[in-house]
Amino acid sequence: MSDKLRSNLVLFGIAALITLADQASKAWIRQTLQPYESAMPIAWLEPYVTFTHVQNQGAAFGLGQGFGTFFVFTAFVAVVLIVFFFRRLAVQSVLLRLALGLQLGGALGNLIDRLRLGAVTDFVNLRWFPVFNVADSSITIGSILLAIFALFIDRPTEKDTTPQADSGATGAQD
Repeated sequence: MSDKLRSNLVLFGIAALITLADQASKAWIRQTLQPYESAMPIAWLEPYVTFTHVQNQGAAFGLGQGFGTFFVFTAFVAVVLIVFFFRRLAVQSVLLRLALGLQLGGALGNLIDRLRLGAVTDFVNLRWFPVFNVADSSITIGSILLAIFALFIDRPTEKDTTPQADSGATGAQD
């Protein structure tokens, strides 16, 4: 199997798994809880987290309510950019493939909600943080991994940063 094919399988495999997990968890919440209803089926987790059904028409943390069309457009742009950058860069690093796969899956999961429902279903309620979902978590983890890659792994080498002398422009003639 070629490196490019393996790389594509990683991106689209991770994106598909995240999208499926996101959509399945949101469907379960919509079937189980009414909007703004809370529950926690795992008793020992209840002091730390509950499931609260929230329909978010805005962006992260509920910001930008009423800009739904803008968020659909930006999600499409994000998906295109992720695929574009992946095709150009990601063959070189498993971490970069993972980061972009997580971001793509999260973007697709929330985009599906916006197109189907006009809002994103959020449900993970930590009580001290805005309610979020699997797609939001995936985007956040992917962004952290991308930052780690950019800051610590994709560092220019000394050869890349050393100015090159132009051997044809020395000006010395006999």
